[in-house]
Amino acid sequence: MSKVAVSFTHIIKSGEPAFSVLVSRFILGETFPTSVYLSLLPIIGGCGLAALTELNFNMIGFMGAMISNLAFVFRNIFSKRGMKGKSVSGMNYYACLSLLSLLILTPFAIAVEGPKMWAAGWQNAVSEIGPHFIWWVAAQSIFYHLYNQVSYMSLDEISPLTFSIGNTMKRISVIVSSIIIFRTPVQPVNALGAAIAIFGTFLYSQSKQ
Repeated sequence: MSKVAVSFTHIIKSGEPAFSVLVSRFILGETFPTSVYLSLLPIIGGCGLAALTELNFNMIGFMGAMISNLAFVFRNIFSKRGMKGKSVSGMNYYACLSLLSLLILTPFAIAVEGPKMWAAGWQNAVSEIGPHFIWWVAAQSIFYHLYNQVSYMSLDEISPLTFSIGNTMKRISVIVSSIIIFRTPVQPVNALGAAIAIFGTFLYSQSKQ
């Protein structure tokens, strides 16, 4: 996110349904109607067009968004399988995953970054943003937790593919609002790529009905 514009990140992440279909097809062995596969073409093409015409393109940021797509798809699919046939709700499942993630990732965070880097990063953020930085961190933590909690509550009721579509619709509002708030320069061709990708998600949702 720090390497590229917020709007560009979410344009690329709108390709999540494509990853969801490919992973479900080639790894889990699931099959889909031809219309579903055809609907992926504008999604992939729109994301590609947006990437090629991005004014501040950064390969690290682009690859980060692509890896995030793949990670979210695996999370959705295996979380759905984990909740299947068990008397555990989405909220409880998310709580268990959060605790396990904390235990597993904390040693890696300490080894890779460490307290010294954390202290330096914190001081740098406070010096640039000011004392309100603490409130921003608190608000972000609360809303991110609520976002994930509601996501797992939704995943408890719908399929991973439908969840990906809802996630993409969420990104439409993020893309538009970030362009307005951060005044991100957008070329007409770049906007066209985003529109094509979003239109592809609409076709995808229609083909799933």
